[in-house]
Amino acid sequence: MQLNDTQKQAVRQWVAEGCSLTEIQKRLRDQFGVSATFLDVRFLVLDLGAALKDQAPPVSAAGLAVDKNGGGPAEAEAEPDDVLDEQDAAGVDAGGSVSVSLDRIVKPGAVVSGTVRFSDGVTAAWMLDQVGRLALEASKPKYRPSAGDIQAFQMKLRTLLQDQGF
Repeated sequence: MQLNDTQKQAVRQWVAEGCSLTEIQKRLRDQFGVSATFLDVRFLVLDLGAALKDQAPPVSAAGLAVDKNGGGPAEAEAEPDDVLDEQDAAGVDAGGSVSVSLDRIVKPGAVVSGTVRFSDGVTAAWMLDQVGRLALEASKPKYRPSAGDIQAFQMKLRTLLQDQGF
């Protein structure tokens, strides 16, 4: 998805106003005639360096997001915006050592799921749910991948999903 400078500035303004990704997706379609998937809008906001104002769900000690409606715990969502705030001391990884794969059998509650292996050898299960939330569950407790690894993961995931027709 290619946007001109005016469209990019509008997206930055919408993020600053506190718009959700769904609302940004709708405004792009309504105001500029740009059709984009939810995941494309998510990556666009990340590429523009804009920080969404919506809050992540509270996380229990077990690493599960607590459902505010009393429905029990849900998968904890990995917020790439939070991860990208931490600077990688070694610099940005070119992404050559990050690998992403799809599960043959999709996890319950997910539209698509798979695994990622980061450059330091730590693996994580990932899933994308029906509303476009990306969740990561690392094999190592309290693990936070480097900013370069997150960026490489996002780019490889986007390519993999596009190749699969998502």
